[in-house]
Amino acid sequence: MRETFSIQDMIYISLMAVVIVLCSWLSVPSVVPFTMQTFAVFCALLLLGGRRGFLAVGLYILLAAAGLPVLSGFRGGLGALLGPTGGYVLGFLLCSLLFWLLEGKVRALVLLVAGLLVCYLFGTLWFVYVYSSGGKEIGFGAALGLCVVPYLIPDAIKLLLAFVLARRVKKAVKLDSRF
Repeated sequence: MRETFSIQDMIYISLMAVVIVLCSWLSVPSVVPFTMQTFAVFCALLLLGGRRGFLAVGLYILLAAAGLPVLSGFRGGLGALLGPTGGYVLGFLLCSLLFWLLEGKVRALVLLVAGLLVCYLFGTLWFVYVYSSGGKEIGFGAALGLCVVPYLIPDAIKLLLAFVLARRVKKAVKLDSRF
């Protein structure tokens, strides 16, 4: 049986996509910009559940692919998504897919950590491939040191903040948790 989305579902998905956009604009430039996107993705998954959270992340990526300036540094378009750091953005989709597939079977906090690791792995492999395709060479270990290690503690803090915030918001607001 095919399930449909209510207007309320579509509003929640759209609002969380906008929150991801706003958090991507909170950015400190670097090789891989330091943003609050990860925090927003975690919030989307915790507040909306896997299915709707996955769709919010997917909508965000579709907006970027369409050329809207929704990525860090107000960038957008396929060029930005397919560039060296685009794999980390696409990794958000893998993170949310993992959350959706295993939701209810594994604790949410464990799923977010596992999803973040998948995002790191995919993004780093993508970075190495794209960077090396440009005629420069970089090893996987060097890419990890450049693109992941500096973000481990900030991302852990964002994950914990999202977890605490989502618990408080769920207590204060009755979010439909059918999905």
